[in-house]
Amino acid sequence: MKPLNPIRWSSADLEAFGALVQTRHFTRAAERCHLSQSAFSQKIRRLEAAVGARLFERSTRQVSLTPEGELLAQEVLRLEQELQQALGRLQALAGLQAGRVAVAALPSMAAVWLPGLVAEWRQRHPQVQLTLHDTLAQGATTLLREGRVDFALTAGGDLREFDTELLCTEPYWLVCPAGHRLAERAAAGAGWDDLAGEELIHLARSSSVRQQIERLNPVPTWRTSVLEVEHLATLAALVRAGLGLSLVPALTLFHFRDASLVALPFNEPALARPLVLARRKGQALSVAAQALRGMLLERLAVGDPGAT
Repeated sequence: MKPLNPIRWSSADLEAFGALVQTRHFTRAAERCHLSQSAFSQKIRRLEAAVGARLFERSTRQVSLTPEGELLAQEVLRLEQELQQALGRLQALAGLQAGRVAVAALPSMAAVWLPGLVAEWRQRHPQVQLTLHDTLAQGATTLLREGRVDFALTAGGDLREFDTELLCTEPYWLVCPAGHRLAERAAAGAGWDDLAGEELIHLARSSSVRQQIERLNPVPTWRTSVLEVEHLATLAALVRAGLGLSLVPALTLFHFRDASLVALPFNEPALARPLVLARRKGQALSVAAQALRGMLLERLAVGDPGAT
């Protein structure tokens, strides 16, 4: 069987066909399309030649559709309806009246920054579904790479495959038991030298916190504890029991709000955690994702991203 040649109709061709279907009169259809009657008739003949079938029966009194014309008219109507529905959906998405947005965030960022943001989002845009994944840095980048989230709020790691923007830089704090010798210096803070001879409890080696500490102080004067944990609640319990000290980012301090613990500012400017928004390289954010990002940046600009 000989392959069919592709048919290329312009929007003007479809307009001419639709005008004749509606008016069933060449003169009125030509006027609607701002064409002379002869030019309009030639256009209809070209359309029929392109499809290889007559679309209209002409007589001196009326114009009617052939069965092939009826089929085409039905398909054109269906396409017009689908186009209008698609445009309506796009309009709803653009107006934040529908749609969805998904974000991955480090647990500390999710716990401190996002509850108030999610509450405000639901109040402003109740018809746009917001999905939040709280996960460690590796999980966040995996979700982003797989396209399961629009952007990720993360820190550290190799992010060269993504487009990133720095949101802020987070200082570190030293956490110790309330009875420790350094606890009395809470106002003045501490530094690397104060850790000499101390036992330091670390987060897991895969954590961005652990990697940054070891990168900045490759030959430490402290003793690294054999205790290595993944969860901050466990870390707080170990420090509370007097088993060592720990360095933690500022956003995690809510885990250590306890009368038996003291948090000291760590006065080493080089030890600071960059918090970034990462997204897939070269891909634009949806309207909903742009709006969520904008709300986050507004909150950061006034210095209280976790406010409700």
